[in-house]
Amino acid sequence: MSGYAGYVGRRLAQFLLVVFIGINIAYVVTHASPIDPVEQSISAVTSFGNTAPEAIDRMRHSLRELYGLGGTPVQQYLTFWKRILSADFGPSLSAFPTPVGTLIGRALPWTAGLLTVSTIIAWVLGNLLGGLAGYYRQSRGLKLMGVIAMGLHPIPYYILAMLLLILFGFIWPVLPISGGATMNLPQTLTPEFVWSVLQHAILPALSLILIGVGSWFLGMRSLVSNVLAEDYVVYAELAGVKSWRILTSYVMRNALVPQVTGLAMSLGGIFNGAVITEKVFGYPGLGSLLVDAVYAGDYGLVLGVTTISILGVSVGVLAIDLLYPLLDPRVKVS
Repeated sequence: MSGYAGYVGRRLAQFLLVVFIGINIAYVVTHASPIDPVEQSISAVTSFGNTAPEAIDRMRHSLRELYGLGGTPVQQYLTFWKRILSADFGPSLSAFPTPVGTLIGRALPWTAGLLTVSTIIAWVLGNLLGGLAGYYRQSRGLKLMGVIAMGLHPIPYYILAMLLLILFGFIWPVLPISGGATMNLPQTLTPEFVWSVLQHAILPALSLILIGVGSWFLGMRSLVSNVLAEDYVVYAELAGVKSWRILTSYVMRNALVPQVTGLAMSLGGIFNGAVITEKVFGYPGLGSLLVDAVYAGDYGLVLGVTTISILGVSVGVLAIDLLYPLLDPRVKVS
């Protein structure tokens, strides 16, 4: 257990380093933007009429303090980290004076639910079908699934999202194509609201699941084909072990370990796909919030969403990393 404790300590240190570097990169990129949120706010206010220069100067000073842009670059950087540690990103420029944290809090559950469900379904379904296809190589149905997976795998998320939107929104309009739930429906845990949320989530989730299933299917089928050539599998077949037990206990169990690693490595890409998918379907998650913030030049909101995204993806990778030695005893934790 002491060896595992040291392993956990090293992974936590790596987690903190990754989060620190990622947030700093986000800070540099947002501050390198040519859009000045203070001047943009002043332009929006003064466009309604004449304002005294003294009032504009006072407004400029107040807004710089409000957005953490007052003082030297070093002071701005320290102020930024103080706000990060206190989870205070200041007010949103595009939804002033609503705090950035409030906007993120509204959008986060939608993205978390969509990504969690679609990622789990895609990973489980893709690995299960890929394992069966790799073991039962003569099955025509599984061969057909392999062809479909090869066709889906290279398609970008947004292309498939657009195809699903056209198919189920216009050609065969049976599913809602925009929003997270029916408008003006109270957001309470009632059967009507839950059913509306599920209906609105089908198309965004389906676009993520289909691409994910294709990727995991191909990877698992290839891994199973390699495992079948191992001596212990050949020996089990010669010993008369039932094929289903060979598949589950010998083949799938060993082939799944690299797929767990692949899941950790793909979380960032899955989130990137969710950003575009949410915007295509007008889903009220972090993806739509981020795109709207970029268009509005709301650098505070961009920085807040980016920070939360970095934390979310990093925590997911850390959780998988900590579980990995428990799944594969060959991994050294000392």
